[in-house]
Order: sequence, then structure tokens, then C-alpha cells
Amino acid sequence: MGTVHARSLDPLPMQGPELGVQADDMDLGEPEHEEKQEVLENKDVVVQHVHIDGLGRTKEDILTYEIADVFRAKNLIDVMKKSHEARQRLLRMGIFRHVDVVIDTTEGADALPNGLDVKFEVKELRRLTGSYNTMVGNNEGSMVLGLKLPNVFGRAEKLTFQFSYGTKETSYGLSFFKPQPGNFERNFSINLYKVTGQFPWSSLRETDRGVSTELSFPIWRTNHTLKWEGVWRELGCLARTASFAVREESGHSLKSSLSHAMVIDSRNSTILPRKGALLKINQELAGYTGGDVSFLKEDFEIQLNKTLFWDSVLSASLWGGMLLPLGDKPSCIADRFYLGGPTSVRGFSMYSIGPQSEGDYLGGEAYWAGGLHLYTPLPFRPGRGGFGDLFRTHFFLNAGNLCNLNYGEGPRAHLSKLAECIRWSYGAGIVLRLGNIARLELNYCIPMGVQRGDRICDGVQFGAGIRFL
Repeated sequence: MGTVHARSLDPLPMQGPELGVQADDMDLGEPEHEEKQEVLENKDVVVQHVHIDGLGRTKEDILTYEIADVFRAKNLIDVMKKSHEARQRLLRMGIFRHVDVVIDTTEGADALPNGLDVKFEVKELRRLTGSYNTMVGNNEGSMVLGLKLPNVFGRAEKLTFQFSYGTKETSYGLSFFKPQPGNFERNFSINLYKVTGQFPWSSLRETDRGVSTELSFPIWRTNHTLKWEGVWRELGCLARTASFAVREESGHSLKSSLSHAMVIDSRNSTILPRKGALLKINQELAGYTGGDVSFLKEDFEIQLNKTLFWDSVLSASLWGGMLLPLGDKPSCIADRFYLGGPTSVRGFSMYSIGPQSEGDYLGGEAYWAGGLHLYTPLPFRPGRGGFGDLFRTHFFLNAGNLCNLNYGEGPRAHLSKLAECIRWSYGAGIVLRLGNIARLELNYCIPMGVQRGDRICDGVQFGAGIRFL
């Protein structure tokens, strides 16, 4: 899900005014020290002291890791660069409203001829903040109310309560976030939540009540997340006309699962990238830590982006996944994959590809989907350099398939089945980028390879979200 901020009762800025790297922007002392400044600009310097002013409940030890590199600077330009980087790290912690930097020559009896003092002037966030905003998901929207206690114990911990009311989903949750000192990317979180969702394509209503713990950490160029989740799920029919297959799935279940996610992301933007690549791999194992649901689930996502001539971008993506039930029980409708819609295989209605019963789509245990896209500037470049740059012309070719597998037949039979009855589509349209938060698409789609039971959207189709095939 992506967040589109409408208004905030108490804004939580993660970025402050940019720190310039020009000497004119820094306070380098009084005019009478011109001779000393000339020495500093042309010779090595020593950072003698680093001060942090404005601290209240924040513990100084956690900030020591973020500013340590400033002491390693060897010349004035290096001091300015490392001070800017330290300022960005302090803002990223989410505990300060403002961070400003002042660099001055060292004064006093212990001052060296080439000594510098660096001072960070900070202003902490309030103990309790609130916000309300809107969320944009894959063809759904919601209103979100939140309360946040930043820096609860003085070391960048965060306690958050959030309530969300949307077109298809209502949820509330309580979360606690704890980063490792000196390594903000390595963090731990605990979440308590209740989510009620409606899935009209399956005539299904689902209510989840659960708890989860997550550990996130980087390894070289990859980011990893280890997660344990325990959730009590209640499935029910959304309409009286629900099929018998959906009614059979109704009832209560308890899922306890361990999962791992690995991400490598070199894209310059997550919404409408112009270059870079993405690799995302997820594994989930349910049943070995309790519960009455057992399965092994694997899925992946690959995306490649290349800038071409005339400011155009060629993008290719591939998704795939497989669900293997463990034990005698079949897979649950809530755990299966779904495919189709304006954010995946365009030209088909939302999640309307694959096995279905009496008009209700039941999902599948294996799927793949691929896309080839060409993004170009608008014809004649209206609004170039301003609002017009948020729009792109979009040409696409999508294909995919979703089905159930007989796991006793072997890999060759599985590939053969996934290659049967391929749905595909092509078309063109307009893409609007909403900052780095979400994107909107308005496409004219021509669906092909339509199978019996599929629902198509032949013509204009609108899509909104943050994750597109």
C-alpha cells in the first residue's frame, strides 16, 4: 500500500531544508579570521568537537553512531559533505522535526590552527502526534487515522496506532518499532492487528485477527525480512448468491507461519522508474509452528528498466509463484494466488483469471505473469519542465496464466499446464505519477486468449496503485 498524504494534524517531516555544500551557506566564523579560513580551505583540517543542541528525551549514545563519520573528515569540503550525510541520517530516524548544521572554527585554549567545531541544532518531535491521510492501493482507496508516539524510550523507538477505513478493507493495528543503534536498516517490530476485507470477485468476506514479529536487516546489497505471524481467520460469504465452493471455505482457521523476503532494488524510483532493476523473492512456511493450515509458498518478482532515446523508457517485468499444500488438507482460498486486472494482466477484470465456480473466482496454486512496457513523453511535450513531466505515454504487452497443479505429475507437466490457455493483452494509454507515492493509469486494452469464465474489460480501463506488472 502507498500513502497519499492529504493533511496532517501534526506533520512528521522525514526531510528538512536541504543543507547546501557551498561555503557561503555555512557559518565559518567572523571576518577577522580570514587568514585562518584561507588555511582551512587549502589544507587538512581536524574536527575537534561535535555538539548536538536541543536534545530533550533523546539519549546521546544512539546519536553518536550517526555523527561519528564527521570526525573522520580531512578537509573543509569533506567536513561539509559528512555533516550533510549525518544530518540526513538524523532526519531519517524520524525523531526530529528540524536538523540544522553550523560549522565554525574552534575557539579556546585547546584550539588547533586547523581545528573545526560542528554543531547540530535539532528540534524533537512531540511526544504524541496524530495524522489523517488517504491510502492508495491496487484499485482501492482508504482513509487512515493514526496516533504515534515517536522516540518512546529515547532511542528512536516508535509506538503507532492506526485505523483505516477503505472501499474494500477496514483495519486497525498497534505496532512497536525498534531500530538497532548505529544501523537503522536493522530493526525489529511487533504488530497486533485486526483486518476485515471484502473480495467481491470471490463473494468472500475475511476477518483476520493476528500478531506478527519482524526482523529486518541488510546483507551486502540485499535487504532481508524474517517474519513470524499467527492469525485467526474467519471466512464468510459476501452475498447470498455465493457459490457452494465458497460456502465450503467458510468458517474459522488458525494460521501460524514463518516467512522470509529478500529484496535487491537498484531502481531510481519505485513508482515509475527510468533505470535500474528489482528482484524480490518471498518464501512462507505454514503449519510447523502451530495452527491447522499447512503449506509452502514461493513467489518472486523481477523488473528491469532501461532508458532509451528521446527520453523513453523500456521496462520488462516477470512475476511467478507456487503454493504447495502440506498434508491431506487442500489449500485455502485465502492463501491462493489471484491474477488479472489493471495492475497485472490488463484488459481483464480484477482477479478474474483462473479457476472459478458459478462466477466466483477461487484463485490458483501456481501462476506466472509477464509484461513489456514502453513509456514515452507526451506528444509535443506540453508542460515540459513542470506539470507535464508527471505524465507519460504508455504502450504495453501483458501475458499470464493461473491454474491448479497436480504435484504428483512432475515439473515438466507443471510447465506444460502453465503454458496452456495463456491470457494476454496489449494496448496503450496515459500514466500519471503522483510523486513517489502512487501512480494512475488510463489505458485502452485489447484482451486476447480469453478463456471460458474469464471476465474482460475490452476498452478503457482505469488503474491505481503502487505495484504494477
